[in-house]
Amino acid sequence: MRVLVTGGAGFIGSHVVDALADAGVRVRVLDRARRAWIDERVEFIGGDIRDPATVISAIDGVDAVCHQASKVGLGVDFGDVCDYVADNDLGTAVLLDALWRRSFNGRLVLASSMVVYGEGRSRCPDHGLVTPPDRTADDLSAGRFERGCPVVGCSAEVTWDAVTEDAPLDPRNTYAATKLHQEHLCGAWAREAGATAVALRYHNVYGPRMPSDTPYAGVVSIFASALAAGRAPQVFEDGRQMRDFVHVRDVARANVLALLDDGVESGAYNVASGSPRTVGDVASALSDAGPHAPRPEVTGGWRLGDVRHIVASAQRTAATLGFVAQVSFEEGMAEFARRYEPASSST
Repeated sequence: MRVLVTGGAGFIGSHVVDALADAGVRVRVLDRARRAWIDERVEFIGGDIRDPATVISAIDGVDAVCHQASKVGLGVDFGDVCDYVADNDLGTAVLLDALWRRSFNGRLVLASSMVVYGEGRSRCPDHGLVTPPDRTADDLSAGRFERGCPVVGCSAEVTWDAVTEDAPLDPRNTYAATKLHQEHLCGAWAREAGATAVALRYHNVYGPRMPSDTPYAGVVSIFASALAAGRAPQVFEDGRQMRDFVHVRDVARANVLALLDDGVESGAYNVASGSPRTVGDVASALSDAGPHAPRPEVTGGWRLGDVRHIVASAQRTAATLGFVAQVSFEEGMAEFARRYEPASSST
């Protein structure tokens, strides 16, 4: 079996490549540049996912496709919209067009994201499951980070509830909108081609090879980079934002299961640890890993477009893919923190 991994030199894609190669699968990588960690067992094609000729060459003779190539993160502001649409929407369209013209009807696994859910699912003590309202700049500036019940006349504060794959989708930033569009494009292609398109909705992925010190890096990497420079991690809002942090090795394993198991049907599947933690917990865990690391600082800062809580239900993925996360929060954070040495100890 030969699998094409687009974006296979990147953070998550490279771990998928390693897991596939270790499973005895022949792997072809399409990415803009080869990185030092790409295994010699892998066939590498350098090029852009948006270039039709390159993509046509990359899909030749493959039995399945793992589409990881994507621009990720919330970004700087809406001025990033063209870059996100070009990399995510156009790149996916070029890939699907090439597969369609080849009459490919195999398996496509897409790297999607929990951001398609928006604010996730909330529960009011009086009205049950409700759709949380948008958080306004005025609310955030005043430190009103939690949401209230949207039902007229109700003043109750809502609590988060685990999001299942059939929850309403409500992307609230540019990146989220493009990830949902990728899912829709892949679904449309699969229906017409008689193929299988599996969308893995990653929650907060962290681990080795994670990018750092960019506006597009994940919060785990941003905190660790601060500690490496001898600075206290700056925790936005009140630090109580709830997320699910899942290790990249677990995410890679979920991809392998989705690619190699013909019984996994088209659709969306949450990829999460099933053990939610707060953003403040992450900053504290990374700080605890260093004997003299500065403690996190809760700043009250905020970014419009950030969601308050988003926590996944991992039940469908466990039942259908047989996927259960294996790397614990404590183990994964400690391992990740060991990659960084405080500036004071490197002289």
